[in-house]
Amino acid sequence: MTSSVQSVPLPPVAAEVVAGAVESLTSRLSKKLDAAIERYRAVPPTTGAPDGEGDGGISVRCGEDAVVILTPGPSGTVTDPAQARCTCLLAPRCLHLAAVLGACPVADPESAPESVGENSGGTEGPEGNGAPSPVTTDAGTPASVEPVTSAAPAAPVARLSPARITAASGLWSAATAVLAAGVPAAGAIPQAELLRAAHTARLAGLHRAEAAALRVVRGLREARVGHAGHRLADLVAALRELLLTTGLLAAGDGSPELIGSARRGYRPGGALRVHGVCREPVISATGYGGVVTHLVGDDNRWFSVADVKPGGSARARGAATAPVTVGATVLDHAQLSRGGLLINGATVSPDGRLGSGKGVRSSPVAGLPWSSGPIAALFARRPAETVAELLSAEAGAGEEQTARIGEPIGCDLVITGAVGDQLLARELPRPDADMPTGPLIRLMAAHPHPDLAHTANLRRLATRPGLRVRVVGRIDPDRAATLRPLAVGPVPGTEATLRLPPEWLDRADLGYDRLQGAHLPPPDVCPPSAPERTGPDMLADSPVWRVRRLTELAVAGGRRAVAESARGGGSRGDAAALRATGFHTAAELTGALSLEADRRTRDTFGRIHDDGTDRYASAWLAAAFHLTSTERALVQASWAAE
Repeated sequence: MTSSVQSVPLPPVAAEVVAGAVESLTSRLSKKLDAAIERYRAVPPTTGAPDGEGDGGISVRCGEDAVVILTPGPSGTVTDPAQARCTCLLAPRCLHLAAVLGACPVADPESAPESVGENSGGTEGPEGNGAPSPVTTDAGTPASVEPVTSAAPAAPVARLSPARITAASGLWSAATAVLAAGVPAAGAIPQAELLRAAHTARLAGLHRAEAAALRVVRGLREARVGHAGHRLADLVAALRELLLTTGLLAAGDGSPELIGSARRGYRPGGALRVHGVCREPVISATGYGGVVTHLVGDDNRWFSVADVKPGGSARARGAATAPVTVGATVLDHAQLSRGGLLINGATVSPDGRLGSGKGVRSSPVAGLPWSSGPIAALFARRPAETVAELLSAEAGAGEEQTARIGEPIGCDLVITGAVGDQLLARELPRPDADMPTGPLIRLMAAHPHPDLAHTANLRRLATRPGLRVRVVGRIDPDRAATLRPLAVGPVPGTEATLRLPPEWLDRADLGYDRLQGAHLPPPDVCPPSAPERTGPDMLADSPVWRVRRLTELAVAGGRRAVAESARGGGSRGDAAALRATGFHTAAELTGALSLEADRRTRDTFGRIHDDGTDRYASAWLAAAFHLTSTERALVQASWAAE
């Protein structure tokens, strides 16, 4: 009898399960693993299989007599080797099983339940932009990566235990091997070594390092398969974060921001009154989807309520009206984004996430328009002032800094044109000025996924040059004067602005609400504006693109590609151009990276005695982090330009 078959996605698999399957292969089978992963990735997984094989799990047919059967646990993740089996005679040490597991998404570590009063933070450490401090390097080991401290008296640095130092050193070694190999050579075997080291780090309690390692593996996989959403810059940032964190940990630095935490810690927040500002859809690369509703408290602090679960874009769309789980309040996210809550016994995570513990009590309150109360304060400051505060080094370190940079900002803008899918805008004129002020600001879709409304809404706004619009968005720290708008509303006191339905309470969530022609003023109401000239880009046209090209080449092509570029004279030309434009430190760091890429130590028989992987990784890390710091300064300056 033939059972019903339904196509389903592959489930996430824990890092240690993938690593164990790969490590069990013989050397002969290991050589075939990358090709097998590509082959079985193209086979549609099903629930059930012919002749009843795979009933109760997710099956992948790998041949006439080989079916891999995955049986995820209650969380939807394969967390135990016993949940993955193959019907072939070589199982469990077979190529089929290792290849299918290698094609599955890498699962995030399972989070523990919410807690109150524990010293913990998010489930993942910060992205690459959230590194704790600049670094200097010399030719040496991970210990040569040192934080640059300020002149203020510093608290004593906590020292790590030998077991944690060993785990961090192992993860450093796996990461340096991936960096030296580059994307083309970082196949399933180097990835499995990185996953095994990440699992060891997790057991040692080094959660930030583990999270960074998982991001690197996901980035490598996306790069190798040509995933549409892959950005080389994201992989560079993840690898930079991993090397910096493990380098400092391996040197014995036990700072809490370097260690991270396994779960989001919620602390008592007392009584709060929060006001809804907007909703933001969430679609992650690991198959999760949902919504985050952003709120502002009476004291102008940002808070949020999230509902993110497995499901991708379909889950993100459906969660727009999902029930809110804060206390016993009967509200959904659409109502909360235009309403508010009065909360007693609130619990709040370090990044402003509101908890839903047993002691939380809440009741709905009437929503506020953007033109009144604490929400109006968002638009009282100039964008340059807010951005300078968010990007300043004093804003915090590690997870705190990353959350701070991601806080939404508010600004009143006038649409001046469009380039492709980007809107061009300037800050509305101040009372003492007749023309728009500030830099040319680019508005880019916060989430360009075709199932969401962001891109379509920006295109609709582009049809009205001269339109005045109030925007709540998130700055893009990697682009000059760029804003990722989350919601828009009308500017008070002008006819040349949006005309939204009363039930929208003067705001439109760009990811969910679709703007129509009736929501825009007539074209003759908008003041005419001269064609906008974009001019030079302070970041993209800066000479530091040479440093960016070299650091990205190192990741995309590996150490050999950097060495070949140096032999061709590319490093000398880059160094000369950087010095000529005043970027002397960048010139020194790129020169050191090129030198280390081609350095080898050989014994008397000509065999490589020391490949200098640690020195090369330290040189790359110094150049990459200096680049990040320089680009951050240029981005901050771009918002202040007139």
